[in-house]
Amino acid sequence: MSEFKIKFRGVRGSFPVANKKFMQYGGNTSCVEVNVGGHLIILDAGTGIVSTGDELMEKYISSAINPQDRIPVKSTILLSHIHQDHLLGLTFFKPMHLASTELEIFGAGNDVSDLSNNLSRLVFGKTFPLDLGDIACKLDIHNLSDECGILLKTGERPQIITDPKFEPSQNDVWITFYKSYVHPQDGVMIYKITYGGKSVVYATDKECYFGGDKKFVQFAKNCDLLIHDAQYTSEDYLNPNSPKQGYGHSTYDMAIEVMKQTKAKTLVFFHYDPGYDDEKLNRIKEYYTTAYPNVKMPYEGYEIEV
Repeated sequence: MSEFKIKFRGVRGSFPVANKKFMQYGGNTSCVEVNVGGHLIILDAGTGIVSTGDELMEKYISSAINPQDRIPVKSTILLSHIHQDHLLGLTFFKPMHLASTELEIFGAGNDVSDLSNNLSRLVFGKTFPLDLGDIACKLDIHNLSDECGILLKTGERPQIITDPKFEPSQNDVWITFYKSYVHPQDGVMIYKITYGGKSVVYATDKECYFGGDKKFVQFAKNCDLLIHDAQYTSEDYLNPNSPKQGYGHSTYDMAIEVMKQTKAKTLVFFHYDPGYDDEKLNRIKEYYTTAYPNVKMPYEGYEIEV
């Protein structure tokens, strides 16, 4: 079996921060790099994706002296939703501007709200010097709605599977998903990546229900690694002067409860509030990781193997 490694490129939520009080955990927004079964999967394209692109460019250039002999960059990008903090780094992902690069972008979309049109409107054109059609790489953008999953096989392009009876092999990377409507305005995609009998669930920008989200619990049941939104402390979430209920984000306590209900082997907090500096996050880390040894508090560059 090949590797199943996770690298956190951006762990911040809402907007990026650049301040000396935020250097330990980092200020870049949502992006998680997954190297699994010989495939590169990138979860969200916040500002954290820029460093991923920089490293991929270095590998590309060092792979051969002559450009025509270099190993092209190939990646699958899974977008949870199209809020700006999850898209800010996309246009600055350097491999996108190489003709040899092959990118497949997946996210929620349909005939009425097409993902390609949304990306063209939000992050290209008027907000960037290039239009989406001017991008140099081989780029395919896919709407996800009622399909069963995405299959990644060695040496092949990703396949969208519609057969509900489909059974992937352990040598294939299998991505399942569903759209949750707990995040305003138009919901958020929840993803599960399965390979070699192990699974990682990515659930950012997800507020919890009273008593738990039963659909999510079933989806993430017994996963090996759960990456779960934890933007607020309970005190901030319930602050009577500025409550965060209905904002579409969870508390650390909510994420802990989800870990218990799903029986996830490891929980990773994610999408830290941009107002929480290193000192505050360290206090949070000490409290929760002491009480729960299987809880992790990632920083930019943090790696974990499934």
